[in-house]
Amino acid sequence: MRTAVPETPEAFTVPEVMTALRLSRSKVYDLIRSRQLASFTIGRARRVTPDSVRAFMQDRLKEAA
Repeated sequence: MRTAVPETPEAFTVPEVMTALRLSRSKVYDLIRSRQLASFTIGRARRVTPDSVRAFMQDRLKEAA
């Protein structure tokens, strides 16, 4: 039986991003506000795509090199 829910989410909630990056809620919102972490809203719900999280990490790795 197939489920309608994908195994990998298409978009993360802010708490999921906090867990993935091991950052505080305020730091995640600071990154979103400063456009370092791309996000979008649906109504009042803020979402971040997995590609945005990967791009953010790649940018940090490039800066560190």
